[in-house]
Amino acid sequence: MWKQFLSKLPRTKSSGGGGGDSGQCSGGGNGNPIQRTSSVPAGGGGRSASTIKRMSSAVFPSSVVAGIEPLVAFKDVPSSERHNLFVSKLGLCCAVFDFSDPAKSSAEKDIKRQTLLDLIDFVDSTSGRYPEAVIAACSRMLAVNLFRVFPPSYRSGGSSSGGGGEGDEDEPMFDPAWCHLQLVYELLLKFIGSNSLDAKIGKKYFDHSFIVRLLNLLDSEDPRERDSLKTILHRIYGKFMVHRPFIRKAVSNIFYHFVFETQRHNGIAELLEVFGSIISGFALPLKEEHKIFLWRVLIPLHKPKSVGVYLQQLTYCVTQFLEKDPKLAGSIIIGLLRYWPVTNSQKEVMFLSEIEEILEATSMVEFQKCMVPLFRRIAQCINSSHFQVAERALFMWNNDHIISLVAQNRQVIMPIIVPALEQNGQNHWNHAVLNLTANVMKMFSEMDEELFSACLTKCKEDEENQASMEEKRRLKWAKLESAAALQPVTGHTAVLVG
Repeated sequence: MWKQFLSKLPRTKSSGGGGGDSGQCSGGGNGNPIQRTSSVPAGGGGRSASTIKRMSSAVFPSSVVAGIEPLVAFKDVPSSERHNLFVSKLGLCCAVFDFSDPAKSSAEKDIKRQTLLDLIDFVDSTSGRYPEAVIAACSRMLAVNLFRVFPPSYRSGGSSSGGGGEGDEDEPMFDPAWCHLQLVYELLLKFIGSNSLDAKIGKKYFDHSFIVRLLNLLDSEDPRERDSLKTILHRIYGKFMVHRPFIRKAVSNIFYHFVFETQRHNGIAELLEVFGSIISGFALPLKEEHKIFLWRVLIPLHKPKSVGVYLQQLTYCVTQFLEKDPKLAGSIIIGLLRYWPVTNSQKEVMFLSEIEEILEATSMVEFQKCMVPLFRRIAQCINSSHFQVAERALFMWNNDHIISLVAQNRQVIMPIIVPALEQNGQNHWNHAVLNLTANVMKMFSEMDEELFSACLTKCKEDEENQASMEEKRRLKWAKLESAAALQPVTGHTAVLVG
């Protein structure tokens, strides 16, 4: 059947923007939101010189090509027939190919690619409303091409982190089918964003099922696909207001599954990026639903080991909530303390950085709600034997806003921090930490010399009391040992071995 199509191929050279590329995957067209790239070698014969890793092509559903006619250009048919031609071209693009072998069906792949370019150009240039048949056909074609089962990842075995664990520097995996998938995603983006698409009709075909399957694709190991999906998801959220609560709920479920079950997902950073812009658009006062999302989703997202992969996007979402409602600062800090990484120094440094960023947006009232547990934790970080943790905790006193908060609450904070500084000055092994400790102690002395001296005196008294208690404990054990040594050994009496 494809021979009939190949005989008509010369009629399409004038349409689209990529004629004469002999089946290569480099795309034509300028200024498209999804940049077209090349990932299949020219001619389909030899292997590419690129060192890019490729994963095996996803398992596509089988499809039957039936009645593919329209290799004619849109300009060659009357305006009244262009929607019918559009539907026919969509039917042509429902053919799905295996891209694991670049030389296989190369001519047919080129026909489909040229047709996809025609469809994108038509969506770009059309101005009238799309009939329902066009929307239905487009939704079906997109589903056939995009929704697929990903092959198992060789990195999934033995790794419980999402999108790579901490320090994971594996190269990204690129799907060999991207040369066609890229055009399908571009068509979806332009179709959803087109003024010709009536949202009231479109919501029936781009429904909850479509959105869930689209969200599932964000677990793709190809970063180009995740980036395209991020843009499309944001466009769908803006286009179909009726679907917004469902999208938020579906994304929350992905986060729950990631945090509390698998701790493996490749698209957490992209989902948080989308939510960052969604949160910035929340109306005031914040709904209870949105606050629950903060407590039950964003704060627990600090728990996984792979938090470093998406910490930047996560911190942005948290600070967006703070900008909306500064009264959330105290409870956010308490939440972070609940998930504080006591055995992971790398995460501890990240948490200290995020705490500093949150404190910059914290008012005095909210600061006073959490300052005691917060500075107890910071004091423990100051005494950390890991020099980066101690260094990062001491760097917080370079922040003018934090110094202002501490100065106004020095009666509470200095008795917590000064003993930790004194212990550092006596025992820490790192010279940089010792220098920073001396600088902070000098700053406290200048802030309130009398209080600082009182704290030092109290610290020394506590040390003396502690030494006295240890000496008393030692003497008690010595007396018990002496008494036990004088007792005769009878029966099953335990014997103290010196």
